[in-house]
Amino acid sequence: MNYDMNYRKLTPTEIERLEQQACSAEDWDRISVHPEVNLKYIRSVRFSGECRIGCFEKGFTMPGGMNKHSGLYHATLHNVTVGDNCCIENIKNYIANYDIGHDSFIENVDIIICDGLSSFGNGVEVSVLNETGGREVTIHNQLSAQEAYMQAMYRHRPRLIERLKHFADEIAQIYTSTRGTIGDNSTIVDTGYIKNLYVGPWSKIEGAGKLKNGSLMSRETSPVHIGYGVIAEDFIVQNGSQIEDCTTLTRVYVGQSCTLGHGYSASDSLFFCNCQEENGEACAIFAGPFTVTHHKSTLLIAGIFSFMNAGSGSNQSNHMYKLGPIHQGALERGAKTASDSYILWPARIGAFSLVMGRHSTNPDTSALPFSYLIEKNGETWLAPAVNLRSVGTIRDAQKWPKRDKRSKEGQLDLVNFNLLSPYTIDKMMQGLDVLQRLRDLSGATSDTYTYQSAKIKHSALERGIELYRIAIRKFLGNSLISRLEKTANGQEQLAPDSTVGEGDWLDLSGLIAPHSTITELMNDIEAGTVDTYNKMNARLREIHQNYYDYEWAWAYKLMLRFYHLKEEDLKRKEVLVDIIRSWKDAVVGLDKMLYQDAKKEFSLSTKTGFGFDGNTRTVEADFAEVRGQFDSNPFVTAVQNHIAIKTALGDKWIEILS
Repeated sequence: MNYDMNYRKLTPTEIERLEQQACSAEDWDRISVHPEVNLKYIRSVRFSGECRIGCFEKGFTMPGGMNKHSGLYHATLHNVTVGDNCCIENIKNYIANYDIGHDSFIENVDIIICDGLSSFGNGVEVSVLNETGGREVTIHNQLSAQEAYMQAMYRHRPRLIERLKHFADEIAQIYTSTRGTIGDNSTIVDTGYIKNLYVGPWSKIEGAGKLKNGSLMSRETSPVHIGYGVIAEDFIVQNGSQIEDCTTLTRVYVGQSCTLGHGYSASDSLFFCNCQEENGEACAIFAGPFTVTHHKSTLLIAGIFSFMNAGSGSNQSNHMYKLGPIHQGALERGAKTASDSYILWPARIGAFSLVMGRHSTNPDTSALPFSYLIEKNGETWLAPAVNLRSVGTIRDAQKWPKRDKRSKEGQLDLVNFNLLSPYTIDKMMQGLDVLQRLRDLSGATSDTYTYQSAKIKHSALERGIELYRIAIRKFLGNSLISRLEKTANGQEQLAPDSTVGEGDWLDLSGLIAPHSTITELMNDIEAGTVDTYNKMNARLREIHQNYYDYEWAWAYKLMLRFYHLKEEDLKRKEVLVDIIRSWKDAVVGLDKMLYQDAKKEFSLSTKTGFGFDGNTRTVEADFAEVRGQFDSNPFVTAVQNHIAIKTALGDKWIEILS
């Protein structure tokens, strides 16, 4: 915010004119104005303390076409700087200790004050996951999902937590001031109580009830909007986000391009980029990127989520025994809950799984991703891997990148959208081992198996083994072909350039990375080698950017193990051809399963309720008009195109290698 420094004192004639226009000041000598200020646009204003007033040369076009000229009307200002071409009108109480940017519009507001030394929400501790404390995350204006994850989930490394808190406190200190800021081109109208609020440029606040100790990190390319009835205290809202319709926030961080509305209520919670929260309630949750809930009856509590969609009536409980709300749980990336689902924490649900019904046996299905968790007669039944062939899973994977509303510049959260990655494939390898051991221990003729308090039918176990193998073959083929396309002379450069990536992988709330790289970063933070927030952030971004190099190092090792090969085998073209043929079969096989799953949406039973007041022909016609034809459905045609493209790609490399 740049102000013209050539402010001047008022002349006696100008003071007399202002007094004739119902203005007053405790001391006119402490009031400075722009050299070319037009005093006719200052009426019924009371000044106190040090005030600086810009010029009034422009107007504002209001909705409906009415014009309002910039100026000061019916307001009390105490220690306020007003930029050029602002309109401040009908301030019921007063504005105190604020710097107001150019071209800002403030009208019908009760009070705007900065009272004492404030960090504007920076430095607030949010008690996520454990409602009674112990996993506090210190929020600040540059917080990413990855930093928050380390703060919350690595409490067993106290030196790391101490250093991360130091980074957060340093950033909070940057924003600490006795003066508040309202950035250029901001709008604040019909709003009640504002105290210790940092308002970034291009912010729009309309009809909010109370905003206290917070920051709106708005930008011109991605403004923040705060709507009617919103009450927020101890909070930060990042650029591109919208908080609407009587939403209530207490000790909450809202990441970039999120939407919270329709009376949503949240306390001690973190929401990272592209979350959509409406109607329901959140308490002590870590909502990673793309966490979505739309229903009034839904409560998310004491859990960590990402790429998650909560069905109507979804609920969790963090009171397992009698010592209070001390339990927590996790739905790993991509997990969903169906309507009226319930989970008693502690529990951990595997990636891209679907939870249906009520589950009170504290299941841990993290080693069995892409599964259905189903309640039957009060018991938990598990169908491993079936979500791999679900249309919903693939649609989700396709829509997340398209729904990333963040500006390209300045993205805080590092997000990897890959459905199949070393993280999920390693889980499948664990799942294969689990299912095969269950079969070996109980016998292939057993009808039912038990794992982690969940029951698995024999047919579901066999199907899970088959689906996991198909998905692993697909991933390995994807990685192999990607590597071949990057090399100048084919298989001669297949070997990884580095061993970084071998071993376990992690999902740090959107960032998929080798465990070794994250451990090395945390060691360096503890040792002081990484001694600033910017250095830590740069390292995280480097890890994110190197994902595909790391992925190939991991996939290369798995390929040898999965196909029972030696390194010299991968120098033989016929071996690579066999792997690509296996990949092609896996891709086409999964796509055909998706095709059949999509076909269910066009079955006779789904047409119930169509064609009111008509016969069967009317039902068909009505359904076709509303839902379209199966063969022309965009998803169906995309699956068919995918089969053709991948088949051609496989054939191309088989021909090259042959």
